[in-house]
Amino acid sequence: MDDYYDDGYVDGDEENGRDGLLNPEWEKQQRKTFTAWCNSHLRKAGTQIENIEEDFRSGLKLMLLLEVISKESLPRPDKGKMRFHRIANVNKALDFIASKGVRLVSIGAEEIVDGNVKMTLGLIWTIILRFAIQDISVEEMTAKEGLLLWCQRKTAPYKNVNVQNFHMSWKDGLAFCALIHRHRPDLLDYSKLSKDNPLDNLNLAFDIAEKHLNIPKMLDAEDINSEDWPDERATMTYVSSYYHTFSRAQQAETAANRICKVLKVNQDNERLMEEYERLASDLLDWIRRTTPWLENRTTDNTLPGTQKKLEEFRAYRRVHKPPRVEQKAHLETNFNTLQTKLRLSNRPAYLPKEGKTVADIANAWKGLELAERGFEEWLLSEMMRLERLDHLAQKFKHKADIHEEWTRGKEQMLQSQDFRYCRLNEVKALKKKHEAFESDLAAHQDRVEQIAAIAQELNTLSYHGSVAVNERCQRICNQWDTLGSLTQKRRSALEEAEGVLEKIDSLHLEFAKRVAPFNNWLDSAREDLVDMFIVHTIEEIQGLIEAHEQFKMTLGEADKEHRSIVGLSQEVQQFATQYKVPGGIENPYTSLTHDDITRKWNDVKLLVPKRDQALQAELMRQQRNEGLRRKFGEKANVVGPWIERQLDAVAAIGMGVQGTLEDQKNKLYQHEQAVLQYRPNVDELERIHQEVQESMIFENRYTQYTMETLRVGWEQLITSIKRNINEIENQILTRDSKGITQAQLNEFRMSFNHFDKNRTGGLNPDEFKSCLVSLGYNLRGDRQGDAEFRRIMCIVDPNNTGYVSFDAFLDFMTRETTDTDTAEQIIDSFRILAGDKPFITADELRRELPPDQADYCIKRMSPYNGSGTVPGALDYMSFSTALYGESDL
Repeated sequence: MDDYYDDGYVDGDEENGRDGLLNPEWEKQQRKTFTAWCNSHLRKAGTQIENIEEDFRSGLKLMLLLEVISKESLPRPDKGKMRFHRIANVNKALDFIASKGVRLVSIGAEEIVDGNVKMTLGLIWTIILRFAIQDISVEEMTAKEGLLLWCQRKTAPYKNVNVQNFHMSWKDGLAFCALIHRHRPDLLDYSKLSKDNPLDNLNLAFDIAEKHLNIPKMLDAEDINSEDWPDERATMTYVSSYYHTFSRAQQAETAANRICKVLKVNQDNERLMEEYERLASDLLDWIRRTTPWLENRTTDNTLPGTQKKLEEFRAYRRVHKPPRVEQKAHLETNFNTLQTKLRLSNRPAYLPKEGKTVADIANAWKGLELAERGFEEWLLSEMMRLERLDHLAQKFKHKADIHEEWTRGKEQMLQSQDFRYCRLNEVKALKKKHEAFESDLAAHQDRVEQIAAIAQELNTLSYHGSVAVNERCQRICNQWDTLGSLTQKRRSALEEAEGVLEKIDSLHLEFAKRVAPFNNWLDSAREDLVDMFIVHTIEEIQGLIEAHEQFKMTLGEADKEHRSIVGLSQEVQQFATQYKVPGGIENPYTSLTHDDITRKWNDVKLLVPKRDQALQAELMRQQRNEGLRRKFGEKANVVGPWIERQLDAVAAIGMGVQGTLEDQKNKLYQHEQAVLQYRPNVDELERIHQEVQESMIFENRYTQYTMETLRVGWEQLITSIKRNINEIENQILTRDSKGITQAQLNEFRMSFNHFDKNRTGGLNPDEFKSCLVSLGYNLRGDRQGDAEFRRIMCIVDPNNTGYVSFDAFLDFMTRETTDTDTAEQIIDSFRILAGDKPFITADELRRELPPDQADYCIKRMSPYNGSGTVPGALDYMSFSTALYGESDL
């Protein structure tokens, strides 16, 4: 560049000679070009020049020009208008130029003050060289060579353009048009230009540059085209304006791209935050609605109502809960992905609204599962209780009906005074009959006690019809007391008459004595044969069958007793007929006849095979239930170990020791596909389980697995796969964004796993500290070391959970050596778009950024209230800072 700091000439000026004269045409071009160039800067200070050699004579505008283009302050100018004042001001300008390393040759303040055209143009050219051209550097060439190389590279693809210098190569205007088209193809159509229209080409380029690129018109098309050798200084000055304009445009584009990238990160993070809030609210609302329903352990105390509640629970387990399990896993995945993205983009961790954190959701879910635990077992036990209640209620009714049938008329009989008009034998018969009744009454004592015991059990089990049962039981007990009292009174009355009436019919008495217990046995046998039974195992029904077989073995003796009793009745009839005893056929000691006994005996013989059939049918049902138990057990013994193996395999992958992250991710996807393909086995097990429940089967000796434990294992498997996939995706994201190698990642994982003794997937503070020390991290054992460790814990565990996940550990080990975008970088980018202003306008944002991101900024930027503001000015500095801090952006 020193070649240019001479007496105002440049290389190639030999044709003008070295006599100090300047080609008049070149002087004309330089005056116009240099004036336009000076005014392009002076207008920023609100002024301009008209005559370049006159307007700089005072030195004031020359100092102002230097302040504008250098953005530095010069010494305060002298205010006087005397010649020495002007010389002093020009000298201040020349001193400033010299301070920038420029060697001024033969240019003195007096020549400028005197309006020497050649010296003034030489001085301005020196300023242009230093402040507009010298900083142009391409491949370490000189400024002129660098600017020329830049023009050659930019115009190389264009037809009819061959830039070799700064005079003849620009005469036809195509080089100017090519530069414009290369950077702004929307401003002109180069294919329509012709080398034969140089004036049109030049004017087109100058007009477009002035109107759209803010480059003032420094050259005349006619002068350039008519000159055999256009002025090189003028052309270089004008072309340098193109270089700076397009360089600033490129810089603005780079700044805009950086801002767009940062804003997109924020927009994506906000979307994930909104989705998390929505999913969290929906899941928590469902849990709040569902938990009270599961906690409500009351029924309407009826078997159908309880059965309906069990069906509702099955629908909850099969239909309503599985999508919520998926939703919970998706929610945790989104949260972990969001936190990873925030860490990688140097943003603060996301803190959900109060009550919606991952811990809150986990606690709510834990409460749901706590309420759910045992719900099904409670319903089944409730059904067993209600089933037994119904059985007891029917048994109570059956026994009460039989007893009330037996007691019908007994009070009237005991209160009768029939013996008052009987003969002695009749009175004795009445007494014996009463003795038989007392025997019968005593035999019924056990039945009354059974009825009372059943009523008491119904009360204990909270039977819904206990009030009616108690009332009926109380009536039976009261009546029983009355019968006992009346029996004692009648016995006393008969004993009083016994002295008068002695003779008694022994045959009738014998019949009555034997028929009463046999009749009682028949009644009991009939009750047992029609008695309802409820069993749940093959052993129980086999016990009933054995008891029934033992009962059938007593039928031979009963048949003998029946024939003997009937024989007594036949003897009575024969005796009464033979001796014509008045009323002798009717037995005075019992109301039972041989016809009654025979009818009951025939009933018993008919009920025995029916009982056989009922027991065999129940045996078949229990055998089918046993088959269901075996079927469920065999299936569960396959599904359960499969789930456990899958859980172990997924856990092993999650430990990060099986190949690259991509390998681990692919293996997890394979497990996920295997789970999807295995799902029909679990559904089949659910179907078998429903059959088991509908068959009222409550125990299963063929397997240790229950449907509940299998469901929990299945849900844990699905959740574990999704959680591990998400963690590995976050690790891949961390690895790629941080630029760490697989070997480094493996080292971090091995160190982490070594100190994760319990395989919980997290390190407590002591384990984490030991891990850091093993990796060479210097943590001294003094107060300063403790403070440093607390600082690290705040980074890796911002929510103070008490453990460090592998993602947080990996992020910490890599984040301090990785380049990330910062608020300062974004502020610098906005400053470029704003043209170095401390504020930016909505129009500038819309011009430089895509519409959606421009609107994003405009809505969130605060108004700028600093000095020099304009209407609608926006504060991009506070906005940029907020992007990286705690804010609602």
